[in-house]
Amino acid sequence: QSGAWKTRVAMAEIPEVWQSLSKSLRPKAQAYINWLTSGKNEHQQMAMDSDLHEVNRQCKHLMSYVREQTAYWQSKGKKTILLGGDHSTSLGHIQACAEKEGSMGILQIDAHADLRKAYEGFTHSHASIMYNALQSSEINRLVQVGVRDYCEEEFTRIAHSNGRIHTFFDQYLKEAAYTGKTWHKQCLEIVATLPDRVYISFDIDGLDSKLCPNTGTPVPGGLEMGEVCYLLKMVVASGRKFVGADLNEVVPGVDEWDANVGARVLWFLANLF
Repeated sequence: QSGAWKTRVAMAEIPEVWQSLSKSLRPKAQAYINWLTSGKNEHQQMAMDSDLHEVNRQCKHLMSYVREQTAYWQSKGKKTILLGGDHSTSLGHIQACAEKEGSMGILQIDAHADLRKAYEGFTHSHASIMYNALQSSEINRLVQVGVRDYCEEEFTRIAHSNGRIHTFFDQYLKEAAYTGKTWHKQCLEIVATLPDRVYISFDIDGLDSKLCPNTGTPVPGGLEMGEVCYLLKMVVASGRKFVGADLNEVVPGVDEWDANVGARVLWFLANLF
């Protein structure tokens, strides 16, 4: 893109306290999951409940921190993009953008619906990010693209949302293409469901897994990077306003391929703004 190299992009410092907490809490979360899957030994109940409470409490603090930091940078006139981490990290950022902009919609690129309530007891699970985001009355529409892994609870929540959640399942997008429907026409339909102000929530596993093989929960199928970029360009061309974004679930891997793709997605998002 002409002149893109002149774009002034900065990255906030990552406080060491959150890196430290991540390292100390991850084993506790894993121990709790192992306890659940091994049959919930009743002699460990109190210890496991304590670990779950601590993880949930610290996750809530992280959400508050992200929310405050986002509001701070936005007060300086900055556009903000949050980099995860798993998808749960974006909640505070979404909330801050909604508070600043008022009514807005979320365009979610993702293999998963992320609409589970307190997944396995974790109130801020990456599987619950969109459920949590929709608790905000400012979010008037959630448009999901590329979803191909979901449970009955999530499908029911979509079906009973009265149009607040509009999901373009990967299966149906591909089947439409097989019968001759162009990606351009499909993008027009997706864009038409979006409100005037749009937040982009980009989970890297929404892409074909060959582009992100080391992400935490890869799923066969998915979008090509060019397809997502074209869709986002169509959103811009429609006159809609991007109010914020996040990019998450990027895991570098041993050969840095995932990081290469993630960096290119981030650069594209920054230039869209």
